[in-house]
This record gives sequence, structure tokens and C-alpha cells, in this order.
Amino acid sequence: MAKHKHNPDEEYDGPSKSQLKRDSTALQDLGRELAELGKERLARVPIDEDLRDAVKDYQRFTAHEARRRQLQYIGRLMRNVDPEPIRAALDAFKGVSAVETARMHRLENLRARLIEDEKALHDIAEAYPGADLQQIRVLRRNAIKEKEAGKPPRAFRELFRVLRELETGGADDEAEGLDGGIEEEA
Repeated sequence: MAKHKHNPDEEYDGPSKSQLKRDSTALQDLGRELAELGKERLARVPIDEDLRDAVKDYQRFTAHEARRRQLQYIGRLMRNVDPEPIRAALDAFKGVSAVETARMHRLENLRARLIEDEKALHDIAEAYPGADLQQIRVLRRNAIKEKEAGKPPRAFRELFRVLRELETGGADDEAEGLDGGIEEEA
């Protein structure tokens, strides 16, 4: 058996087969995460149309083998795109990014302040001039009633959704000071 000696003059041939396989599997896993997104979130991920169509096809398929093959195809398409913006969008959906987590905490604190004291509406009106204060007031009232009656927190969640939409409407910087030092409720 002849041993292969390393020749320093030989050129680097690129990544090993094992590394290529790991990279391919990682892209396929990222593609699987994309395929598990709902329509609204998928629309917000920065991907090209071919990849978006392939993901939509995967979501339509029900047969296991068809989904497996489509996932491989998605993995192949992923080789031609930069995965970092996709990872960043998926992390934001999962609430992994520190910025997204801080924003969620700020909105939760604002909602808690609003539930405790209707005067917080004044802060919301100043920060978000286009806010529908009547809708927010009604949601606040309904959220309080739900809590007192022990009902599911539909209005409570809807209030959060409305506040989040206001903030993403371009007033992110103005909302920084709205949490007012309220501590998070458990």
C-alpha cells in the first residue's frame, strides 16, 4: 500500500465532498424552514420568484416523496442565492434577533401601560399621529372585560397587533421612549 505524500506545490481543489454535503444539507434545511412559513411571512422574505414558486409548490404537495424531491430542488435553487438575508428574515420571525426582541418588549410594555391607564393614549397619539384612537380605546376596554370575565385574550392580542402595525408604519424611533419604565408583567 503506497502512502500519498502531501506535495506543497499541489493546488487546493476546493472544499471536500463532506463539506459540500454539509453545505447542501444546510441550504436544504433553510429551504425547509422557508417552506414551513405561512403565505404572509413568505411574502416578506427576500427571495427570487423561482425559489418562491418552488416553495409554494412544496406547500401544495401532499405526497411524502413529492415533498422530499421538491425540497431537494429548493436546496439546489438555494445554491444560487445569498442565504444571509433569508436567515435574517427567518430569525426575525422567530424573534431571535435582539432588535426584534427589544421591539416586542417595548410594545408589550406599551400595551401594559395602556391597559393600566387610559392616559397612555395621549403618548400613542403623539408618537403615531395617524393612529385610530377610537379603535385602540375600544380594544383596551374589551381587553379589560375579557380579563375580568376570564375569556380568551382576543382583544388583548388584537391591541398588540394594532400597536405593532403602528410602529412598523415608520414610527420606530419615536416609540423608543413610550415604555415609560413599566416593568414586564409575568
